[in-house]
Amino acid sequence: MALTVTNQSPVAGAERILTPEALDFVETLHHKFAGTRDELLAERVAARRQASAAGGLDFLPETRAIREGDWQVAPAPARLRDRRVEMTGPASPAKMAINALNSGAKVWLADLEDASAPTWHNVVDAQLNLYGAARGELSFTSAEGKQYTLRTDIPLATVVVRPRGWHLPEKNIRIDGAPAVGALVDFGLHFFHNAVQLAATGEGPFYYLPKMESHLEARLWNDIFVFAQNELGLEQGTVRATMLIETIPAAFQMEEILYELREHASGLNAGRWDYLFSIIKYFREAGGAFVLPDRASVSMTAPFMRAYTELLVKTCHRRGAFAMGGMAAFIPNRKEPEVTAAAVEKVRADKTREANDGFDGSWVAHPDLVDTCREVFDAVLGDKPNQLDRLREEVKVTPADLLDVSSAGGAVTEAGLRLNLYVAVAYTAVWLSGNGAVAIHNLMEDAATAEISRSQIWQQLRNKVVLADTGNTVTKELVERILAEETGRLRGEVDEQAFAKYYQPASRLIGELATGEDFVEFLTLPAYELVS
Repeated sequence: MALTVTNQSPVAGAERILTPEALDFVETLHHKFAGTRDELLAERVAARRQASAAGGLDFLPETRAIREGDWQVAPAPARLRDRRVEMTGPASPAKMAINALNSGAKVWLADLEDASAPTWHNVVDAQLNLYGAARGELSFTSAEGKQYTLRTDIPLATVVVRPRGWHLPEKNIRIDGAPAVGALVDFGLHFFHNAVQLAATGEGPFYYLPKMESHLEARLWNDIFVFAQNELGLEQGTVRATMLIETIPAAFQMEEILYELREHASGLNAGRWDYLFSIIKYFREAGGAFVLPDRASVSMTAPFMRAYTELLVKTCHRRGAFAMGGMAAFIPNRKEPEVTAAAVEKVRADKTREANDGFDGSWVAHPDLVDTCREVFDAVLGDKPNQLDRLREEVKVTPADLLDVSSAGGAVTEAGLRLNLYVAVAYTAVWLSGNGAVAIHNLMEDAATAEISRSQIWQQLRNKVVLADTGNTVTKELVERILAEETGRLRGEVDEQAFAKYYQPASRLIGELATGEDFVEFLTLPAYELVS
């Protein structure tokens, strides 16, 4: 076998997942599709340089026939027709998986990507928990003796698995001497062990596909689905996928992405932080026209964000696909009723906007917010399972509308710079410790938060932005001074051992990424080298 598992750290139950047959399947996927993945990653670089030099993007002229054609995605299976509230979170540890399944949400987005730190333990444990969930066998007993089991009095959430993005490797599995493709490991292990089981009960297999930048990347996923279904003897179209439109080039190819996956497509999702991160990354050499104001001031109601989300709803419903809203990151605090009340109202306002815009459902990050999201969509949907009949034909979006970053308003401030540094270090430190979903200041944060935070700093430094509240120009010296101050503040909030092991390395990494001459495509790539 050309595949070897290089990490021999014991993970309880790993033998159920890392079977020779499952690893053979992953190796076959790698040999058939990894080369195309590598070519597509190289094409990303060329496409970004071209767009940056042009100072913009446009809808693809070569795919005009697809945008103007009369076609629809395959009708949704029964378990995906009503998605009014989706719970998101990592699939490891088991306690979080069980809580998500029991939450009362229609769907659980089992996140193997942004909300999961890809330690070897987490990679394997997540697959074990998904294996148990597919069979209704998942349970967990805490060290204190508290038992967690799957509820039988309500329907469990339908599982939709998000594998890693195309750019991420799996260093603990090597194939022909090179790291495996993380996405193929995540998909391959889950599909091999669970696809037949899920198909027999109508529960899947269903996936969320992240970070794509072109319809050709969607075509690759479609080829993988076709091959995998043939290998396991499943009917074509059994797999269904929802694609996250969280990069700026993907926003210009929504129709094409749905078209490439139309036999397997379920819908599209509108994100926020990753989308803004992508704008910074894509146009990092285009000058001040793409400088964003403080992260917290860029809301989904900004005109360029409205253009993106309304185009997504219109595109989806025209093609019979579901439009899924973004994350409500606010989380309640059961010890602080006032904080909880404020969080609930913010979530209610966010979900009301989405429901009124025609979205078919949305995400929440905490079980206590499921009811709030459901109530909002219940009020709009009534007895209907979705809003596919709302075609939003009045929506007209131009390339200029999608790229008008100046419409965000707001300003760049030292307070915003300071917050970005604090959050980027705090999140990265916890990620390095093995936790990918982190509560910071009553917000549930994942890797996208750290990405937008460190990217904004890099953008402000490169463009010599003048801070509105102090009049200072963003310089390397200023960033390094504030980084030291915020790292010191974090030192006072954690124990010394955790600080030395995780927070100091995180601070060094964020400093290097934020002030380096070259922009690093993904924070998680160098950070991954620091985890085991």
